[in-house]
Amino acid sequence: MGVKQVARPAKAAKASCDDCFFRARMLCALELDDACVTFRPDHPEGLRPPRQMRFEFRQERSTKAAWAFPTAAEQAALHSA
Repeated sequence: MGVKQVARPAKAAKASCDDCFFRARMLCALELDDACVTFRPDHPEGLRPPRQMRFEFRQERSTKAAWAFPTAAEQAALHSA
């Protein structure tokens, strides 16, 4: 039996300050070799917001709660002695 090879995506090019929107428009005051945390790619149409994760609703798995507060009558029975 052989080992199954898994296709891996190609590595993305490493971001550099020269590719940054802020550096291209001389808005960056940092002198770094690598891109900083505020790096945004420079696009011809201008600055774009970073991609956000997709929000997906999950289906409710059960209709009955796993735990619930006791009713008023049950609480009264617990505390009266």
